[in-house]
Amino acid sequence: MIQNPDLTYETHLWPHYKLIAGLDEAGRGALAGPVAVGAVILPGGDSAHLLQALAGVRDSKQMTPLERESLAPRIQETALTWCVAFASAEEVDTLGIVHATRLAAMRALNGLTFVPEYLLTDFRLELPQLEISQTALVKGDALCLSIAAASVLAKTARDQLMRGLDLQYQGYGLGKHKGYGTQFHRSAMKRMGMSPVHRKSFRVKSV
Repeated sequence: MIQNPDLTYETHLWPHYKLIAGLDEAGRGALAGPVAVGAVILPGGDSAHLLQALAGVRDSKQMTPLERESLAPRIQETALTWCVAFASAEEVDTLGIVHATRLAAMRALNGLTFVPEYLLTDFRLELPQLEISQTALVKGDALCLSIAAASVLAKTARDQLMRGLDLQYQGYGLGKHKGYGTQFHRSAMKRMGMSPVHRKSFRVKSV
């Protein structure tokens, strides 16, 4: 059963915080390519209109590529401000995936037009280095519309980037599996070795 996120958390917070940013990541578990984090601030006020404008937006993993690609522009048009930022495979290797994901999140927040007053993040995307009030939600992209919108933008931006890397580093199929550890990808890595965009710190299961 598909769960549609709503504005329960935002509605509870809006009387106290006007600028609430939802954050989510894409590519955390991939073997190649960057990790991406999306940040979205939705306009407060008319929740019914907002739910209608973003109908269909949910956990990006539950959406088809066509659904994500069609809804991403609508999210961008509806949001007060949004940004997607990356941390490279090299940064993942140097910092570790947790700190690299937080680095991408900080870059995304710095790319927003407005400074958020509160953060709603997916679980494991907490930013303890910030003094901004925040809540990390388990399965936040399935519960919270701001996080779901950030999830869609992060996923579509990363997918587009991986398609570009596929043209640059051919033979791995990066444009199809987006760097995740499919059997095809692992077989290509065994045959060709690692490219410059592979995460050398990640353990690859044997084919």
